[in-house]
Amino acid sequence: MNSNFKLLFLLLLTSTTFIGQSKSDEWHLMANSRENYFGVAIANGQIGIVTDDTPLKTKEIILNGVYEGSPENGISRIVRGIEFLNLHLNIDGQEIKSDNISNWNQVVAMKEGTSTTTFSFKDLANINYTILANRAVPYSAMAIVEITPNKDIEILANNYMIVPDELKEAKSQFRVLKDNQYLMPVFGTTAKTLNEKYTVSAATTFLFDGTSEELKHTGNEVGFTKKLLKGKKYRFAIAGGICTSKDFTDPLNESERQPIYALQQGIDNLLSRHKQAWAELWKTGDIQIEGDLDAQQRVRFALYNLYSYIRPETRQSIAPMGLSSQGYNGHIFWDSELWMYPTLLALQPDMAKSCLDYRSDRLQKAKQKASIYGYKGAMYPWESDDTGEEATPTWALTGIFEQHITADVAIAFWNYYALTQDKSWLRSEFKVLKETADFWVSRVVKNTDGSYSILNVVGADEYAQHVDDNAFTNASAIEALKNTIKAATILNEPIDPKWKDVSEKLVIHRENGITQNYKGYKGQIIKQADVNLLAYPLHIITDKVQIEKDLDYYAEKIDKKDGPAMASGVLSVLYSRLGDREKAYEYFVKSYLPNSRPPFGVFSESANSNNPYFATGAGAMLQAVIYGFGGVEQTDMGLKYNKGLLPKQWKSLKIIGLGVDNKTITVE
Repeated sequence: MNSNFKLLFLLLLTSTTFIGQSKSDEWHLMANSRENYFGVAIANGQIGIVTDDTPLKTKEIILNGVYEGSPENGISRIVRGIEFLNLHLNIDGQEIKSDNISNWNQVVAMKEGTSTTTFSFKDLANINYTILANRAVPYSAMAIVEITPNKDIEILANNYMIVPDELKEAKSQFRVLKDNQYLMPVFGTTAKTLNEKYTVSAATTFLFDGTSEELKHTGNEVGFTKKLLKGKKYRFAIAGGICTSKDFTDPLNESERQPIYALQQGIDNLLSRHKQAWAELWKTGDIQIEGDLDAQQRVRFALYNLYSYIRPETRQSIAPMGLSSQGYNGHIFWDSELWMYPTLLALQPDMAKSCLDYRSDRLQKAKQKASIYGYKGAMYPWESDDTGEEATPTWALTGIFEQHITADVAIAFWNYYALTQDKSWLRSEFKVLKETADFWVSRVVKNTDGSYSILNVVGADEYAQHVDDNAFTNASAIEALKNTIKAATILNEPIDPKWKDVSEKLVIHRENGITQNYKGYKGQIIKQADVNLLAYPLHIITDKVQIEKDLDYYAEKIDKKDGPAMASGVLSVLYSRLGDREKAYEYFVKSYLPNSRPPFGVFSESANSNNPYFATGAGAMLQAVIYGFGGVEQTDMGLKYNKGLLPKQWKSLKIIGLGVDNKTITVE
């Protein structure tokens, strides 16, 4: 362990579990400090609601799969939605604000997918505010408010909506709909995205326990007044939803149906269905660590975030920051296939399949990109949005030259078949493997000795641009080609002889016994793991001695200041498989601890950045647990369960819900 990391490790280890936390347990992350606050995305795979430290307010809402051109550079960016759960609350004529509350506390309940903020308002009342993006009803969300008066009080509660700057032409309306004896008050706001690509509509209503209160529309707010008695708890909720013209021909009417549905369901029924949907996820995919509460919390928090950012059968994938922000414009990178997908494949195959559906739907655009640059087959974009066209900023060379993404996609497709052994699915998706294989044989150049090279690329190590024979690019192409040959054999499809020739003769350079990052590499600092990926998750380097040499050499080459979190997760897997318990654990801790931000320990991309939540890093950390300590191995015949390696700091490790048969393994 290097001295700088050891110091940081000791400093954080001697603090509370997470900075600003107290009384947390394996399912609850509790914050009691608002200093340097980084919120959590309370998400359901369709909408992400980011928590704030300001009472009764959310920070922002992110809409999955909805993109519009950004004003800064014109490229697409995931859209922020209308914030529809915000509340202005007055007690005895005094408005609750950020600076006039006390005893602030916030709890993220990972098991139930909720965030609850508790605070006191002067000597008048104690207030709980719980938000959730309903896991069972994907376009809906709810905020539940509980007020316990310390004396007789009168409250004025008004729901208001915030329209972000990137939306325009916002219009609000309040109306009371009637069907026989049912009165249904609905408050809504509709706006256009910046270039009018989409219409965004949000609508809400109030839910009450018992008798409904009369709602009044004042300005751009809708609410009610109520006298409360000392000591008698009072509960109400704001419930509604948000829809866009991406998914609905008439988003305005569909958004209004969300609060109408909520009115007929009621608070408890909506909450129960939401909790049950989360319970099913944990039942079919969980990781339990005995003897190390800190590791348990962080691993489960990583799982919680991955599960929050995707839904099965939606044909959507996951961006690096999930639904927590507009980071990286919400685009889809290799982060999905290489870093997040392996965890989902092991624990939630239906979620993993959605990532593949996303790529399959955009195969024609990948074929178009290949043809644009004079290649055959399919060339997937480095950054992808809803269109499937290249969405990388034009100034970034990665958009044209970081081409290993095409192999990463193909490998993910093969691994899904390997897990499920579903030949009918493989037949339906074989075109992805074939077209990407055709790209690689058109991309290589033949050397005078009969070998092949791939020239002028940006590799996984993005510090090295315009290099030849990048190790990971070449190796991932080899593995993708070999997988395509296997698939063609299973399906009795024609095998292009070029696939075999290139897969056997594409060069991986070595010098002085070390696999070279690229041809002519001279030991420069690298951004992240590149060569080490050839041993895991790829299967190109299998010799233990070679793996050890490459580990020893490149572990010290990775940028310790600005390198992203993923490298440490991969190194942890490799050290686990080599049987080095101490180094495996060291790199496991290093994969998350320097990147944790207060008060909940949300992931940042690097030790030196503040851009949480970095789902990519969470995926790498989880791979260290599943495919490292857990001994799980992806093979062509499905998951293989090796002995595993338990860190001495843990008493046991249990992984629940592995593979298509929901297997549970325990490492003791």
